[in-house]
Amino acid sequence: MYGWNNRTMAGPRERAAHRCGALLAATVVIVSASQGAAAAEPYPHAQEPIGTVEQVYDGALTPDLAVSTFRNIDRLFPTRRIARGETSSPLEKADKQLTDVAFTQGDKTYDLVDYLALNSITGLLVLKDGRIALELYQRGNSEKTKWMSMSIAKSITSTLIGAAIRDGHIGSLSDPVVKYVPRLAGSAYEGASVRDILMMSSGVKWNETYTDPASDRRQLLRAQISQQPGAALEVMRKLPRAAEPGTQNTYSTGETQVAGEIVRGAVGKPAADYLSEKIWSKVGMEQDASWWLDSPDGAEIGGSGISATLRDYGRFGLFFLDGGIVDGQPLLPDGWTTEAGNPTILKDGKPLDYGYMWWPAWTEASKADGAFAAIGIFGQYIYINPAEKVVIVTFGAQSKPTDAAPIDDMVFFDAVTDALK
Repeated sequence: MYGWNNRTMAGPRERAAHRCGALLAATVVIVSASQGAAAAEPYPHAQEPIGTVEQVYDGALTPDLAVSTFRNIDRLFPTRRIARGETSSPLEKADKQLTDVAFTQGDKTYDLVDYLALNSITGLLVLKDGRIALELYQRGNSEKTKWMSMSIAKSITSTLIGAAIRDGHIGSLSDPVVKYVPRLAGSAYEGASVRDILMMSSGVKWNETYTDPASDRRQLLRAQISQQPGAALEVMRKLPRAAEPGTQNTYSTGETQVAGEIVRGAVGKPAADYLSEKIWSKVGMEQDASWWLDSPDGAEIGGSGISATLRDYGRFGLFFLDGGIVDGQPLLPDGWTTEAGNPTILKDGKPLDYGYMWWPAWTEASKADGAFAAIGIFGQYIYINPAEKVVIVTFGAQSKPTDAAPIDDMVFFDAVTDALK
């Protein structure tokens, strides 16, 4: 258990090669990945000042304070460890290295340096065919830095539901939510299915505005700050219904709190422990990760709060790229990764530009490749392109939770993917 302090200073969508060459010479770190002993070393950022969680969601952190906070989020709330396995799988250097990339957006031309600077990128990992084509760190980050996931955690939580189905803990996506979270019986979640939760189509009313103190998202945050057991789920239990389940999509971090509770109720153990058991310990992660809790030794925050290294997020992306199969053993239901990353369909047949807590690509090139991404506010991405076997991970430290990225990340990902062909 980590110490925490959420109030004091102690813890989506966002041009020349010689310039990039100089940058890369100074910042690219390629290390062949048998780094297991690194877990015992002191965390390099542990003594840095951090802001408060309210400042994070208000978009009120200065740039330097944002960086130090985002790599120390385990000091904001209690966490549970996501344990790695005994061995780390290597990430070897690709034969073809990415040194620059040029692309256009609107009437402007950009290059790699532009993307890093304008989108406030502090870490960038590009994997092609499972090998490192580019690994780059900024703002004092390194291969040992653990960075916040924000809503990337949503995609990880949804993956645990897939694992629980494969293991037989969850009968099917059609099962009612209240079967696994009985505390929601009689609430607006009565009649919603597990699939409805994954599609954020439960019909429960929700306001996700991060910077609005009166929003449901901030109410959920206040419940987390209270660190009272069950307070976050109580927020969800009291919400009214706005539509029939399965008929309307409303982006809701609260919905992922329910998803986390589904995992816990179905498997009978904390989500972090299940993540360690099913994925983190099996795919060769280099480092332990951590996950925010709603209270000391309580339930994981399903929609945010995972902190892990750049490479380990990359390994998670490779796990998904490989269809959820490790050493020939499927850990997810057949076809799960394709289904989760593609657009879904509401009950009335209306197509939904959302998967199972994953975002289908929105640019034509990525759409043609069946690409999709886990996305977190402030610039966090795990981009997966199945056709070209590319995984791209970004750490972002943007100034505001949303609409703070001048360059469309998917346009950049398209350019990277094309450069690696």
